[in-house]
Amino acid sequence: EEPVTAARLDGVPAGTLVVSKQSGENTVTTANDVKERLKGVRAGLPKDIQTQIVADQSTFIEDAINSIQHHLVEGSILASIIIFIFLANWRTPLIAAVAIPTSIISTFALMAAMGFTLNQITMLALTLMVGIVIDDAIIVLENIFRFMEEKGMPPFQAAIEGTREIGLAVMATTMSLLAVFVPVGFMGGIVGRFMSSFGLTSAFAIAVSLLVSFTLTPMLSSRFIKPPVLDADGKSRHSSKDARVFHWLDVFYTKMLKWALAHRAVMLGLSALTVLSIVPLFMMVGKNFLPEDDKSQFNVLVRTPEGTSLPATAAFTERIAQQIRALPGVTHTLMTAGGGSDASVNNSSIYVKLADLDQRSLTQSEMMQKVRALLKQYPAEIHTGVELVNDIGGNQSNADIQYYIQGPDLDQLAKYSDAMLAKMKTIPGVADPDTTLRSGKPEVRLEINRPRAADLGVSVMDIEQALNTLVAGQGASTFNAGEDQYDVRVRAEEQFRTTSEGLAKMTVPSTKQDSVGLDEVVNIRNGSGPSSVNRINRQRQVTLSSNTLPDGSQTAILAAMDEAAKTLNMSADYRAGTTGKSKELGKAGYYFILAVSLTFIFMYIVLAAQFESFIHPITILLTLPLAIPFGILSLLIMHQTVNIFSGLGLLLLFGIVKKNAILQI
Repeated sequence: EEPVTAARLDGVPAGTLVVSKQSGENTVTTANDVKERLKGVRAGLPKDIQTQIVADQSTFIEDAINSIQHHLVEGSILASIIIFIFLANWRTPLIAAVAIPTSIISTFALMAAMGFTLNQITMLALTLMVGIVIDDAIIVLENIFRFMEEKGMPPFQAAIEGTREIGLAVMATTMSLLAVFVPVGFMGGIVGRFMSSFGLTSAFAIAVSLLVSFTLTPMLSSRFIKPPVLDADGKSRHSSKDARVFHWLDVFYTKMLKWALAHRAVMLGLSALTVLSIVPLFMMVGKNFLPEDDKSQFNVLVRTPEGTSLPATAAFTERIAQQIRALPGVTHTLMTAGGGSDASVNNSSIYVKLADLDQRSLTQSEMMQKVRALLKQYPAEIHTGVELVNDIGGNQSNADIQYYIQGPDLDQLAKYSDAMLAKMKTIPGVADPDTTLRSGKPEVRLEINRPRAADLGVSVMDIEQALNTLVAGQGASTFNAGEDQYDVRVRAEEQFRTTSEGLAKMTVPSTKQDSVGLDEVVNIRNGSGPSSVNRINRQRQVTLSSNTLPDGSQTAILAAMDEAAKTLNMSADYRAGTTGKSKELGKAGYYFILAVSLTFIFMYIVLAAQFESFIHPITILLTLPLAIPFGILSLLIMHQTVNIFSGLGLLLLFGIVKKNAILQI
């Protein structure tokens, strides 16, 4: 059997083994088990055979979890320090800080009941909730402290009265926060698989924080906060509001508030301009499905001309890998030729492993751009592309842009796809444009001479069966060798099935003669055709794909593709649209709009019930669009895009801004 795949690790011939976990299993646990088993395997290998783990997704997961854990602890400490600065009492930060582990650890039980694991999404939710779960405790604690300081109440009575007075506002903020995160937990599509655990984990933590602020915080305040020393008038001699920082904030804020109330028309005008700025800012910022994380790895895809042999493809790709290894920051390259989903020997890839981020001067994105510049030296018939390692999983393409054209006639599809590909190459932000329709693959066409075959007593089925057996091969039996069993396949020798001359020497059975030569009943012609024909719902289709440059926007590219498709004036039985990751991007936008709409509706219902007013909820909700432009502006300043994670950040912003507005009302 001739080889159909080849691999080289850093230029040395290698065999690759890819281990995937089963659905529902833990990636880190599976990776650790594989590493333990590999230790035993290494002991039994010959000395000249070496094993090396080139790619390990569990290390990135562990690093991400550890980083989030550090942020969780640091956020808790910093939140406690802020409380100490404002209340100037060392006991109060401890009481408020207790709400953080109490709420977070209690959330673990609810996560276990829902079947959630501690992963990047749930840990991110818990980290972001640190500032929110402590808020309720701070509000209750500050009001209790105020009752003790300003009204001279003893701690026990202040705990009861202070909690009772602020209870409605705390409940309103918590319920409206649940209205923000619960809809996120029921989003659909692939983005829903990401975000359901985020939304429900956040909702769990917020609900527990309400319980903590109404029970544990007042109890600890009544027991551990010492009442301030009072003067003859029953007021505190040293008020926390006399602190230098607090006094400066008080004076500064009072001046701003007086100016704003004296210039209401100006404030309304500025507010209107701020809200209107959402449209241009949103058009300026890029919109992608996922952010680009620096995972110190990426893939280089190479496709040589159709008909190129496996050794030629492997040698050419290894030459590119050698140039990539010369770049600073590259630690390993793994070249693999053949063996793709279409088993084409002219397709190859290079997995590039980079040094850790703190050990190189260039980012992953900058390294990818350097490799793209390096690949420009090769002729146009050599297609190359640079893309991230698949984040979603599965065997589908990981290209950022995936756009299909579907219809009945392959020639017409080729015409439309060529026009679309030419347009795609002119769109700003596009990198590595490609199409799945690849013509020019050498093929041998056998046209049956039916009158001649009938004269010789040869049927079409006999010709088909003979070719199927001699060229493709047919299972005939099995062969046992010890405990192993092998299939026995009947097939012509390679020299007779890989050339037109060899095919002509084959024979087929005849009813009038024992057998006749294949060339007596068929006309053998050399030609070319597409390497593969893809279908959606049994309709032929061509997929156009590309990646985006660091400053590119997927939605802008897709909008340009839609416009280009309209200019083709395709007939009614042809259609175009998004597929793969691009389709999920559209779904993500739809589900986020739905979640935001439900958030506004639920918040209004909750606030109207809490305040028993139809006006106050509107006053509170008007603050939300005033915050959105500054969230988008921060993305522009930091060169980030609107994606599913920054979308969650904007939803979190809704909750925080609305919480402040509720407390003011």
